Amino acid sequence: MKTYDFLMEIGVEEIPADHIQPAISFIESSFCTYILKHRLTFRSLRCGSTPRRFALLATGMPERQDDFEIIRTGPAMRIAYQDSVLTGAGQGFLKKNGAEEKDVLIQTTDRGEFIAVRINQPGQATPDLLREWIIDLPASIPFPKRMIWKEPDLAFSRPIRWWLLLWGDQVLPLTAGGISSGDITYGNRYKGLSNPIHITAPSKYFDILKEHGILADRSERKQEIRAQLESLSFPEGGRVIIDDNLLATVTDLVESPNACTASFDEFYLRLPQKIITCTINQNQKCFGVMQEAEATANGDTDVRLSNHFVFISNGDPQHQGTIRIGNEKVVGARLADAMWYYNEDTRHPLEYYSDKLEQVVFQSELGTMAEKTRRISALADIISTQLRLPQEERDLARRSASLAKADLATLMLGEKEFTKLQGYIGMQYARATELDEVARGIYEHYMPRGQNDRLPSTLTGSIVAVADKVDTVCGIIGIGMLPTGSADPFALRRAANGVVQIIAERNWDFDLVALIDAALISIGQKNAAVREQREPIIGFFRQRINWLLQQMGLDHDVIDSVMHIDTAHLNDLIKRARAVQTHKGGDDFFKLVIGFKRVSNIIKDCTHISEFSETLLQDDFEKEFYLATEELVRNLKLPLETKDYMTVLDKLVAFGSEIDRFFEKVLVNCENIPLRLNRYALLARLRALFLRVADLALIVVDDNEK
Repeated sequence: MKTYDFLMEIGVEEIPADHIQPAISFIESSFCTYILKHRLTFRSLRCGSTPRRFALLATGMPERQDDFEIIRTGPAMRIAYQDSVLTGAGQGFLKKNGAEEKDVLIQTTDRGEFIAVRINQPGQATPDLLREWIIDLPASIPFPKRMIWKEPDLAFSRPIRWWLLLWGDQVLPLTAGGISSGDITYGNRYKGLSNPIHITAPSKYFDILKEHGILADRSERKQEIRAQLESLSFPEGGRVIIDDNLLATVTDLVESPNACTASFDEFYLRLPQKIITCTINQNQKCFGVMQEAEATANGDTDVRLSNHFVFISNGDPQHQGTIRIGNEKVVGARLADAMWYYNEDTRHPLEYYSDKLEQVVFQSELGTMAEKTRRISALADIISTQLRLPQEERDLARRSASLAKADLATLMLGEKEFTKLQGYIGMQYARATELDEVARGIYEHYMPRGQNDRLPSTLTGSIVAVADKVDTVCGIIGIGMLPTGSADPFALRRAANGVVQIIAERNWDFDLVALIDAALISIGQKNAAVREQREPIIGFFRQRINWLLQQMGLDHDVIDSVMHIDTAHLNDLIKRARAVQTHKGGDDFFKLVIGFKRVSNIIKDCTHISEFSETLLQDDFEKEFYLATEELVRNLKLPLETKDYMTVLDKLVAFGSEIDRFFEKVLVNCENIPLRLNRYALLARLRALFLRVADLALIVVDDNEK
């Protein structure tokens, strides 16, 4: 069968950058699903996107579907035939399907016999099927927001201005939104809509656009931008700071990238560096320039900024000078605003702004940021006490907690210009009057800000971070806003993940549930209803602990075996889980699991375990088992106290042979009820000893090995 290449380009007004990648991914997925559903194929598929176009090129598509045969089932034999003669029902079925009596087949099913006919279904022409897909496509793309113009049914992120549709070297006819398809596309906007570009064949699409300065392939465009940035040089030396997130955003802002250098007044280098980079990167989507990098005492890389910056132009290169002046004016104006905020803010010490937090609302049912700050300080004290920290370190943590949210009342953050610099602004202002540990704690208490962000490097930052996040999780869930599905507006999962990550990384030995209870008591003074949500909150943290153990590479059954025992002491739980994971898979451990399952199964239905009595021991083998159990208890006393669970499991594995011997020689479910109950009690004592490490009955074993 003859094959053709298919090209679709949707030409639009400039699409917001964050709309583009989800849309083109959907287009690709929708096309593949549609092709598979309609029994079509293609040799290769390539997609492209710029702010003004979505493109899809499929090569080697068949001109039509293959013909195929279907079997259509009709009425039951007893209805279709009477005395071997077709009834009206049978004749009607054949007439409806264009068949004759000689074409009848008999189908035998569980419900009886039915008549059926074979029908040869001719394949549809591929262009007809593609038109159906294209017509439905615009309305199905999941844009965050849509615009409606001309026809309400053709809602899109931005107005569609042209359709480029080619089937081979011919236009695929289609009209949608009052726009008819053609073989014409358009270049960069600065060249105007009076300069159409003719696409002579689908396979030439990307190359023809490239000849007109359009890099429609996003990955190619991204590589080109990176290459341009890396090739730039500056009078005083230095190199462009290439932020991957910014690079991805800029890639979706341009289609004819041209890296241009610019500069701002060196006077603004007096500002803290992140204020400058925030202005350049986040607000203006420009790249900063680094003069040199220095390693700081805490291992961070400190960047010395230049007063140069780089923007990626999408305009006419002939007017690059004018474009540069425009960018410099905007960046300069924003830095001037930032300098004014900074100068006004630093007229007072950071502590001055703490009182102003009474006017900053944290959440309407949970009070102000001033109230939250007092709760964080109290929780920081509790953590410090549990960790038995010296007074000096407790004072640092409390001081940092008391100032942690103060920067929210500053002009720099209050004017909503630099909201992503929460904590950083506080650290910079605190350094004028506070110890560096306090300042670092203010900055680090927001960590980790995301999945790949680092954890706090200071003890103070770690304490305040845990206190803040526990207060937030307990408060928000306490007022009934437990995250469901993908909806998590207060980022509670991220906050709780941060809590368990910090505790694990710091190897802290303290009671997380006790900290949650303290938080609920504190919040309860503002809103008593939160205390009723204690169990959902603890359950929420259990989910996050389970997530953390999975991130550590632990098997699900290993996690289950330790989770139900005690999740309050996280690092104790991690030690137990790692010990079980290490032993899992060994033959002796496998036998121990089988033996422990027998122990658990025998006593699981026993509603009451009586007190064990040594005097009721009769059989020599059970006496030996009892003595062996007592010796095991003595041998495990020290490793259990020191939480040496590897040694504990080594000894339990060695004890597995004693369990096997006991079940081989002793009938537990004997007819003598007092004796049977005493043996239950003996096994219950052994099970309780095992449960100090894990419930091995939850370890999954291969059914073939049982």
